[in-house]
Amino acid sequence: MLMVYLSILVRIFANSGLNVFQKLLTNLGQKSSVVNFYTYLGLSLLGTVFLQSFDFKLILPVLIMGFLGTLGNYFIIKALALGELSTLAPINSYKPVVALFIGVFLLNEIPTLKAIIGIILIIIGTYFVIFTSGKINKKALVYRILALIFSASEAIVIKKILLLTSVTEAFILWALSGLIFSLIFLLLSKNKPQIKSYKYQLFLILSVGIMQYSTNFVFSKINVAYALALFQLSTILSVFLGANIFHEKNIKRKIIGSFIMVIGAVLILLA
Repeated sequence: MLMVYLSILVRIFANSGLNVFQKLLTNLGQKSSVVNFYTYLGLSLLGTVFLQSFDFKLILPVLIMGFLGTLGNYFIIKALALGELSTLAPINSYKPVVALFIGVFLLNEIPTLKAIIGIILIIIGTYFVIFTSGKINKKALVYRILALIFSASEAIVIKKILLLTSVTEAFILWALSGLIFSLIFLLLSKNKPQIKSYKYQLFLILSVGIMQYSTNFVFSKINVAYALALFQLSTILSVFLGANIFHEKNIKRKIIGSFIMVIGAVLILLA
């Protein structure tokens, strides 16, 4: 289990980091569809070197994974372009709840009582972060909710693919399928594929790669809903990053909410 805990820690830092680079790029005027496309493109170029074969029986779930993942990433970038990092990041805490209900039916993963209480505490913690933060950009909130629904659904599909492949192969297929749909979205948006900062885009690609690979590893070892709940510890880091990089307000209340979420995550660890 030590490798699982280390992977969760790596994933927490990588996820918070990628949100920062997404927001930095959109602050420079780079469109969400462009950020999304180059992220998948970079990861696909790295991944195809290691792809040895492909089972065409997986083509449907792989395409579904790519579609859901691309939409999830697109909407989170849109949300970050309009709202505060420290306010929007905690909304992701509802992701394990969505995954919990989907996972019960598709993966037959039944949560324990402690896990359910932990998830409830995580949801309570988000109240302090979101609804005590003053004025919230409603459009950003809608985009963030859409992002968590698509990404939670994607997590279930990733787990199903992991049951049939390896962590590395699932990662490569995730990148390639995401590239297909991000290219379609880019063409439909008619945005110029212009990179505003090569440095930030490169850091984003690396952060997303580390985040997704560690995510796949954790999914291969434990219940998806539990994993998604533990990943929400990145909220605390996002709150501090939002305060120090983007000078966001109401940090004390957001920290209180974040620590309530930590207690919930500890309960899930003990489940």
